[in-house]
Amino acid sequence: MKKFFEDIKKDIKFKSAGPGKKLTEDTSAKPDKVQSSSATKNLRHAPSEGAQRAGAAALARIEQRPRPMVHTSQEAIKNQVKRELEAEAAALDDTEKVASVEGAEMKGATRLSVPGVYFTCPLTGATLTRSEREAHVKEAILMRFEEDAGEASVMMIHTFNKDREKVKTAVDIISKYVDNICKNPTEEKYRKIKVGNKVFQEKVHCVEGSREFLQSLGFISVMLPVEGQDEEEEFLVLPEQSPDDLELMKERRDRLQRGEPVRAQLDRRPQAFSPSPNAQHFELPPEFYNLTAEELKKEQQQRTESVERNAMLRTKAMREKEEQRERRKYNYTLLRIRLPDGNLLQGTFYAWDRLPVLFGFVRESLVDGWQPFELIAPGSQKLQDSDDVALAECNLVPAALLTFAWDAAVQADIAAAGGKSPSLLKPELLENLQSLS
Repeated sequence: MKKFFEDIKKDIKFKSAGPGKKLTEDTSAKPDKVQSSSATKNLRHAPSEGAQRAGAAALARIEQRPRPMVHTSQEAIKNQVKRELEAEAAALDDTEKVASVEGAEMKGATRLSVPGVYFTCPLTGATLTRSEREAHVKEAILMRFEEDAGEASVMMIHTFNKDREKVKTAVDIISKYVDNICKNPTEEKYRKIKVGNKVFQEKVHCVEGSREFLQSLGFISVMLPVEGQDEEEEFLVLPEQSPDDLELMKERRDRLQRGEPVRAQLDRRPQAFSPSPNAQHFELPPEFYNLTAEELKKEQQQRTESVERNAMLRTKAMREKEEQRERRKYNYTLLRIRLPDGNLLQGTFYAWDRLPVLFGFVRESLVDGWQPFELIAPGSQKLQDSDDVALAECNLVPAALLTFAWDAAVQADIAAAGGKSPSLLKPELLENLQSLS
């Protein structure tokens, strides 16, 4: 059997050599040895049927794959073995290609200004990539059922369903159920919901988490007879409630009405850098863009070719419309703030975050953030904390370097009173001070 499989492997290896390539063989054997070998080959019998079956099973165990369907034909076994070996060779080749691509990406990642966009789960505190956030949040919500089924089902309703109108409709109907029960606690008809009812199916049951919420109120599934039908149907039935239980139902109804989707929060990843001539150099990962790198490159080329030709023809309204279109190409923006001591503060933001969000980020990074300051954008544009304007609308996407300045009047008053200049970045940021490459 061993020689049988070696012959098959040799056959595959010969085919893989390709056209124009020959496998070398030892031709130095003496004639009498060759003749002896030939005679031995003639005497050898083909493997028995039992041996063939054992060989196929052994090969399957070696390959750690499910045992193949056994055929009695020697040719069938030979073809099966060839397919297995060829698949193994192809898989190894694919693995090497993937490893090569991943290695190239890791080398390229070291040149990025930020490795990617990250998020924090508000339920677990875990740091997540963009692709991980939705699944992780859902899992965290489901884990909450062990602690508080009512709270978890509210989160489920508002988070798992994307259609906000459907969610509102379901919430309104469930709230009506609760109101009817609380107003008529002894009437059984208000404590029974026919699952097959058209309104329930189309307005409530289709919303993920709605059934779980009803169960958290105390509803249980019961099969009941229906007048005029031979077969029973499923109902959600609520046992008669005590006054305290009714008050708890009202609280949970209010919680359902106030519910909001649970979303992973953008991790701004505050980072401090020492003074650097590379402060205005940005290399951003693909997550920052709504377009692929190929689309961005193509569009940039087209824009460069047509900018001079159209410069004299476009009206102000046309230019503003094009600028708005440009801003919508970006999901996030990477901002650096140059401080008076030359150090840089960096953070990641949504492209449509408002200016107060940026000022709040800077304020939280300073030792004396309570003192008034201003930020100066490229082109000497002064930004104000009170301006409720999006970062994209201030042309701060996909990246920008701003300049920090303390309020001059306040600093003059401090100096006149003999006070010292305020400290800048908090110690935890300075402890991790890095250099821009």
